[in-house]
Amino acid sequence: MNHLLPLFRKLPEGPNLSRRDQICELVSAAISARAVSPNASLPSCRQMADQLGVSRNTVFAAYSRLIDLGLIVARDRSGYYVNREVFANPDAPEMDDVGEGEVPSPVRFPSSSLIPLDNPLDWRSYPYPFIYNQIDPDLFPVDDWRECSRLALGRKNVNLWTGDSVESDSPYLIEQLRQRLLSSRGIVAKSDEILVTLGAQNALSVLGTLFAQFDQPIAVEDPGFFGAFNAFQMAGNRLVGVPVDREGLIPSAIPAGVKLVFATPSHQFPTMVTMSPARRRELLDAAEKSDFVIIEDDYEAEMNFQARCSPSLRSMDRNQRVIYIGSLSKTLSPGIRIGFMVAHRDIIREARVVRGTMFRHPPTLIQEVVALFIRLGYFDAHLRTLERRYRRRWQAMRQAISTHLHMLNQFDNRGGTSFWLAGPDEFDATLLRTRLRERGVLIDGGQTFYLAQDRKNGLRLGFAFVPVEKLEDGIKLIAEEVKELI
Repeated sequence: MNHLLPLFRKLPEGPNLSRRDQICELVSAAISARAVSPNASLPSCRQMADQLGVSRNTVFAAYSRLIDLGLIVARDRSGYYVNREVFANPDAPEMDDVGEGEVPSPVRFPSSSLIPLDNPLDWRSYPYPFIYNQIDPDLFPVDDWRECSRLALGRKNVNLWTGDSVESDSPYLIEQLRQRLLSSRGIVAKSDEILVTLGAQNALSVLGTLFAQFDQPIAVEDPGFFGAFNAFQMAGNRLVGVPVDREGLIPSAIPAGVKLVFATPSHQFPTMVTMSPARRRELLDAAEKSDFVIIEDDYEAEMNFQARCSPSLRSMDRNQRVIYIGSLSKTLSPGIRIGFMVAHRDIIREARVVRGTMFRHPPTLIQEVVALFIRLGYFDAHLRTLERRYRRRWQAMRQAISTHLHMLNQFDNRGGTSFWLAGPDEFDATLLRTRLRERGVLIDGGQTFYLAQDRKNGLRLGFAFVPVEKLEDGIKLIAEEVKELI
């Protein structure tokens, strides 16, 4: 029995329709909505009759009529199929376009304070997609990844990833994180102080849920990472904004009574400024004095093109007050969804319970592949390639921005894969974003990075996906529209 056959449960209601015509309407509607694949057979006359509670002769008559209409075809000894020419018709409606007869939602949701991602799904088709968090697929080490996948899928390794490991993570990945990634940031951690997550965003959701029970606000950079805003607010936390200057978050502006402070010291999100060593020590002292915990999101720490990497907050911490979050999304691929957090073992123990409640654990097979990718040296080689390629793009972007967008205020940027620019207070980057999209240019508007979403004069330009030879032409188009608006 084929368990993947389309299932038709109920005939459509309508006056003066025979059973045959009701079946024709039912099947044709499914075909119009593209809910039936031309590669899968339709139910046989007997199966359709059993589904709908009609006679086989009635179904046969309906199928014959649909064949006459050119909607389905009969294949000898195989059954009935959708006519492929129907799907080849460019005027045929897509499934998402079929809205007639839709049932209204049984739930009316109030307006949400969460900030959605607002980039078009077909962003790759735009000539100049200056949007952040995307990588150049040509830089992904496909052959190396395929080799690690082959090794992980070997029979002798099957037992490593086929079981449920909600209470633990891949010991091989933990070992590689400890010896390779964390040591490069000056962090010494034991195995029970590390938790693997589905990227940094998942780590923030876990921590937001874990700390919501304290009923104390979380301090966030303002402007800051709206993904953190969403994760903390969705868990029921109250947020307070802390201003940012050209040295990063200002510790003296952190209000009293907070339990957590979220910071991005390596490259402030989104301004990309690097927190000075003095400012880092001031933040750690404030955490001890005011009894709060720091979440350090260390994204793109290895992407420095002007200076050596600054020490991580976690490596400077002597009192276990820093929760370190890392991710492979910006260096390997956002689609792999592997991140990790480092914290006191008591925090990790509780975070593991929260993670297990949310989704059990990250796919163990992917953990094993990543562990092999790091252990065999592929990750180090990939980082060297990224650093060389992105350095060239960063330099080209910086030169193009200085030449063509000098009318905007540029923050000091030592690395990373984006630039933050700001216009006069009355400048509307939201309008700029709309006008540029019509010209094939995508940018990130700055309004979503502010906690109150009350400032529109900032914009972010990511360059990881745009080829280096197209960067200046794209910046010129942006400059033309900026001049029109200023």
